[in-house]
Amino acid sequence: MQLLAVPMASSGGGGITLLLPLILIVGMIWFMSRTQKKQRQRQADTVAALAPGSKVITTSGLVGIVEETDDEYVTLEISEGVLVQVVKGAIGRVVPDEDAAEATDAADEATDSTDTVSTDESKVDVPDTGRDKADGKVQDAPKLPPTHTEN
Repeated sequence: MQLLAVPMASSGGGGITLLLPLILIVGMIWFMSRTQKKQRQRQADTVAALAPGSKVITTSGLVGIVEETDDEYVTLEISEGVLVQVVKGAIGRVVPDEDAAEATDAADEATDSTDTVSTDESKVDVPDTGRDKADGKVQDAPKLPPTHTEN
């Protein structure tokens, strides 16, 4: 049995062909780490700018108003008289005042439109209450079917 040595086929630029994927991988890793660094810096700026009275949303979705801050923790008021202490890193974002004002205005407009009741009978839509219009009597209220405990 004889072994023949056959030269391997190459595409001419062997070194560059192997180097190109390596360069692309290193470039992608550098780009991703740069993006994460920007996100960490933005988070640090947000946490540093916390002041009492700021409305914030935590990373878990809890919405509250900052009452107090210290080195590691932030005290949030999530409801009237309900205070919670969270780690500063859990603060996801600060809600701008204009968004809160727009939401409050929209809620006020919605309640104003549903709360207005006119005393003018021509404008009030009252459903039929079961009165027989011919003789003015009220029909009996519908009864539930009898149960086995009733005699």
